[in-house]
Amino acid sequence: MSGRQSAEERKAQIVAEVLRLADEIGPDRLSTTDVARAIGLSQPAIFRHFPTKGALWLAVAEDIAGRLQRDWVAAEVGANEPHARLKALISAQLTAISATPALPSILFSRELQVDNQALRDVFRRLLGAFQGRLVAVIRDLQAADDLKRDVSPQDVAILLTSLVQGVAIRWTLGARGFSLPQEGLRLFDVQLALLNAQENVCDEKTE
Repeated sequence: MSGRQSAEERKAQIVAEVLRLADEIGPDRLSTTDVARAIGLSQPAIFRHFPTKGALWLAVAEDIAGRLQRDWVAAEVGANEPHARLKALISAQLTAISATPALPSILFSRELQVDNQALRDVFRRLLGAFQGRLVAVIRDLQAADDLKRDVSPQDVAILLTSLVQGVAIRWTLGARGFSLPQEGLRLFDVQLALLNAQENVCDEKTE
């Protein structure tokens, strides 16, 4: 039985069900009929809360964005120095993806890439906001001489977001056979070690 709920509670339930089903059957195959059946509502009841399928997906994207932004704030508050803040941000992102396994599929779905400009805009802004936080911390690391200064902070941020996206795709394709946060943080440490490498190491090896 679906039970009586407030409009906001029902919307939250529908959004959560979309995320669960998007992981189970794929975002491109997911229909409002699937969502209604899983919750125990009629399809018209779904459209009373979300007038179009696009509006429903937009609500899903905004829910994800809100949770991610709260996670980033908590990660930064809990870390005292730049390296710890940077690692905490990457950890928060990896943990959030692990907790919302449909996210990589949504990012590469037709719904996002072709059919829903508003949905794409939400995720583009979200990526920009995450990279902006990374850039700010990377600048602090460079100012403290804890990271090479001859690399653009923006480029380092792109490398790190690409690392997160790449390991998330590998995790998805590998049937989630490893810990996403653990593997992602291992590669983060490798990336930071490379960025901290002495500039003359290669020269010494060629002498």
